[in-house]
Amino acid sequence: MTTSAIFQPLKLPNGSTVANRICKAAMEENLAEQPGQYPGERLFSLYDAWGKGGVGMILTGNVMVAPTSLTGPGGVVLEKGTDLAPFKRWAEIGKAGGAQMWMQINHTGRQMYKNLGEEAVAPSATALDLGKLSSLFAEPRALEEAEIEAIIQRFVDTAALAEEAGFDGVQIHSAHGYLSSQFLSPLTNRRTDQWGGSLENRARFLLSIVERVRQRVKLSFGVAVKLNSADFQKGGFEFEDARQVVEWLNGHGVDYVELSGGSYESPAMTGTEADTSTGKREAYFIKFARDIAKVATMPIMVTGGITKRATAEEALEQDPAGFGVAMLGIARAMAFNPDLPDDWKEGRDLEWDMPAPNWSNSTLSGLATMALTKAQMERMAKGKPVKPDISPIRAMLGDQWRTARRASNYRKWRAA
Repeated sequence: MTTSAIFQPLKLPNGSTVANRICKAAMEENLAEQPGQYPGERLFSLYDAWGKGGVGMILTGNVMVAPTSLTGPGGVVLEKGTDLAPFKRWAEIGKAGGAQMWMQINHTGRQMYKNLGEEAVAPSATALDLGKLSSLFAEPRALEEAEIEAIIQRFVDTAALAEEAGFDGVQIHSAHGYLSSQFLSPLTNRRTDQWGGSLENRARFLLSIVERVRQRVKLSFGVAVKLNSADFQKGGFEFEDARQVVEWLNGHGVDYVELSGGSYESPAMTGTEADTSTGKREAYFIKFARDIAKVATMPIMVTGGITKRATAEEALEQDPAGFGVAMLGIARAMAFNPDLPDDWKEGRDLEWDMPAPNWSNSTLSGLATMALTKAQMERMAKGKPVKPDISPIRAMLGDQWRTARRASNYRKWRAA
């Protein structure tokens, strides 16, 4: 039996205990059943593989709070009136191996693909700037105040439904350039009302969701936040802003905060903006997390390209005052090796470099990295073993073909 810090239990503020410090972090699976955008056999097969791999916690990929707001055409939607039966089955499968199963809930805001045929909304009418790829995304319009309140209520309703379906908690996605993150950033939030201007106003959207969700669900049901440590864009959401938001989250019944970073415009979450040294790339967000842990009353989880057990051990080291990272979110590595936690526990595959393109265009490199990851999840969803040596170009072409087909199915569902 290992004595590693990785495999020590963690008690959360809601009173529950996570079996170890590894969380299968959220990824964009794009595997919902169509029509209907609900979890089915493909997601069940994928999460069965992860549930058997030894993680302490599993986070779902994006579950969207509105059918008009998907990160991809194969995204899952949970709203009032949704049949909960497949969600109950999803929760059961994720928890079968002893892990806690949490649902990540989200709204895309302006990061909405044009081919879905929906209107994009955002705090302000500020379009994505991705150069030649900008045309892939819908032009956003600014939200009315009543619409902002309605979206907050959707987050609350989805959280309550997740609790009813048997999930252990929800994670409110406020990172990676999605709607809540757009409210936080002065680059995307140029409002002059109570939802914009000062950081306090820009954080109002997130804090309102957290407060209302916590009021709606049981105290034993988990509530977490995924937050950017920074946007990695000049004039955007900065580290000091993140520290302040975490301080505001103290005392609001938050069970942990996951720190990541970046957006579609600056995809730091894929590691492509980090140092080319593997060790530095793996530890990209750890230094931010340790500093923020000094002001946080809840556990801090860090996610950002960890693939080696030695890096994980180092990330969990506490400083002399007892501050540090409490949990590790591992995403892409779990797509390439769903048994990673058990392998580490048994001393297998401790050193492993994950395949990733090293292209000069960081946006294309980020998209290719995500396509490679999705290709592995597609294989596991079909009951096949992973295949790490797929070419990035082939992965991107395959992802584009599947996305186009699913977008067509999604548009038909929405039209019906």
